[in-house]
Amino acid sequence: MFELSFMRYAFIASTFIAIVSGVIGVFVVARRMSFLTHTLSEIGFAGASFAVFAGWQALNGMLLFTMLSSVMVGQMSIKESRREAVISAVSALFIGLGILFLSLSNQTASSATSILFGSVVGISKREVWQLVLLSLLVLAVVFLMYRRLKFDSFDPVGARVNGVNGTLVSVTFLILVALSVSVAAQIVGSLLIFILLTLPAAAAKYYATGTAKMIGLAILFALLGTWLGLYLGYVTNWPISFFIAVTEKRDRPVSDVAQVKADQVPTGKQNR
Repeated sequence: MFELSFMRYAFIASTFIAIVSGVIGVFVVARRMSFLTHTLSEIGFAGASFAVFAGWQALNGMLLFTMLSSVMVGQMSIKESRREAVISAVSALFIGLGILFLSLSNQTASSATSILFGSVVGISKREVWQLVLLSLLVLAVVFLMYRRLKFDSFDPVGARVNGVNGTLVSVTFLILVALSVSVAAQIVGSLLIFILLTLPAAAAKYYATGTAKMIGLAILFALLGTWLGLYLGYVTNWPISFFIAVTEKRDRPVSDVAQVKADQVPTGKQNR
């Protein structure tokens, strides 16, 4: 398997993607922003489709669209009363734009499939280096603001009292999520990015106490899911994203499935 260059590249890329997803995912779950990864996945699909239309690399288009829209979408959906409406409107808009760009580019259905569900076969050495550099950038920023991000994520009221600039932390984190979505979509695709950025972290909080331990366990779950998914995809020639989805699902407590879905529903509706 490792005699094939694209499989070597895929394992290197998936390792960094899993690490980034595990780190960012813990804070996504803590801040109840699972909805944002779902919305950014549709935005990333539109960005990748635009890149195909413009003749760019798919990653560049995803970075452009997700970076520009992450802060805007995050600020629009801060209030839980309008979160559901924002998700529906933005998701529908960008899915439509993605289909439009693919149609205008005269690309085959395989292009859409690769964007939506990932494509490890065509990953190049240059793309691997690009993913690695972006991953290191995300991890470096998280390391520099780790204490403030942890404080603001798990105790926002206490963070405000102690003078933490919540707006700066939130905006920076939204940009990090956008980068993470763009990076991870290269393996699992834009539609299934929700899996890596939420399921490992959501499972980790049931088996570990403390932020550092949760991050470590989330990374472990994400690594197991991606590595096993790549291996099974190679053996069976089935979509890798399918195996990653199944593996991550099995790592997660059943009771937590409803919890992440509940995070995307306004509080008032949960209490009815």
